[in-house]
Amino acid sequence: MRFEPALEEGRLLLRYKRFLADIETPAGERLTLHCPNTGSMLNCMSPGGRVWFSRSSDPRRKLPGTWELSETPQGRLACINTARANPLVEEALRAGTLAELTGFTGLRREVAYGQERSRIDFRLDYPEGPAYVEVKSITLGFADTAVAAFPDAVTQRGAKHLRELATLACQGVRAVQLYCVNLSDIERVRPAAEIDPLYAAALREAVAAGVEVLAYGVVLSTEAIRLERRLDVLID
Repeated sequence: MRFEPALEEGRLLLRYKRFLADIETPAGERLTLHCPNTGSMLNCMSPGGRVWFSRSSDPRRKLPGTWELSETPQGRLACINTARANPLVEEALRAGTLAELTGFTGLRREVAYGQERSRIDFRLDYPEGPAYVEVKSITLGFADTAVAAFPDAVTQRGAKHLRELATLACQGVRAVQLYCVNLSDIERVRPAAEIDPLYAAALREAVAAGVEVLAYGVVLSTEAIRLERRLDVLID
């Protein structure tokens, strides 16, 4: 997936109200951008750090652009636009990159399911039955380790999705939690129990119920991003 239009560089001044960020371009232009990330963005931004954004030419938009990438304090590159995760996964699914999820005959997005009135990111149809795939974007990394973690803030919604997947697995339906790691130089993934112990517990319970947990990392630059590498998942 190439970034179109081409991304522009700036320096982060401030992120606030979750969905707004003030940046300054090398030419001295100050802009308020849309920040498409509902999490805390812990460890993936710092005032004065480099950021990259896509500029919009749509006159109907209130803000001139969208924050896409961040250089983390650890020197990694992070795609902070969580809306990129599902298109990345779909691109990888259709290309056959995700070895565990090849051979499907149909793909549907945002399918209603479950006892708690959820929507699954992807339903894949196979001759032997469907697979339900829930996608989560990871950007939380740490200094001096190649392990990333999820979530970066308490997520009741994330725990709900794990419960829904566990229910499917108990019914004999294939259920998959897929972590899309939008952070460079990562080799392993773990639950962030120090941030959300309830989510970590829900993940362990889901695995015990038969939910498959997969993680794939990206190859990321300021020109393009693609899902490519299978990563290890540390449940405990």
